Amino acid sequence: MNNYFSIGKLVSVFGLQGEFVLKHSLGKRTSLQGVEAIFLEERKNSFIPYFVQKASVKDHEHTFVKLEGIDTKEAARKLVQTPVYLGEADFKLHAASSAPLAMLGFTVHDKELGELGVIEEVIEMPMQVLVKIMYKETEVLLPLNEQSLVKVDKKGQIVHVDLPEGLMDIYL
Repeated sequence: MNNYFSIGKLVSVFGLQGEFVLKHSLGKRTSLQGVEAIFLEERKNSFIPYFVQKASVKDHEHTFVKLEGIDTKEAARKLVQTPVYLGEADFKLHAASSAPLAMLGFTVHDKELGELGVIEEVIEMPMQVLVKIMYKETEVLLPLNEQSLVKVDKKGQIVHVDLPEGLMDIYL
């Protein structure tokens, strides 16, 4: 089974030939060079591959994307606001190592509680980053900010945290 990593969503249609503006959280300018297909989540947990005909950089968080089979503005409009995913290999090639999104798949290790779980989603907020993990079969959102984040071990793929007392009790 493939691992899919959420990188953003199609935010608008561009031009008359069904091109999209993809808003991504990859942490750097990218033209998605070498990416054959992106995966759209049209229905929950259903990743449909769409082949990339061409892509070009707009700015550090937007990329123009033309997908095979989407040739009109009307056809493209139906897919606006659809979440976009990359396969694991493409994700690792295109995500900046400094981007919060690069922590997907890392294990969270708390100073007191030990290993908590694997980061399944990264949610970027204005003042902090939230990461979603599964802890004892419960979905948990953990804040990563100056107070809670101890260090990120990129080599070992571990995020070390010192969570506020009682935070995990809320979820149990």
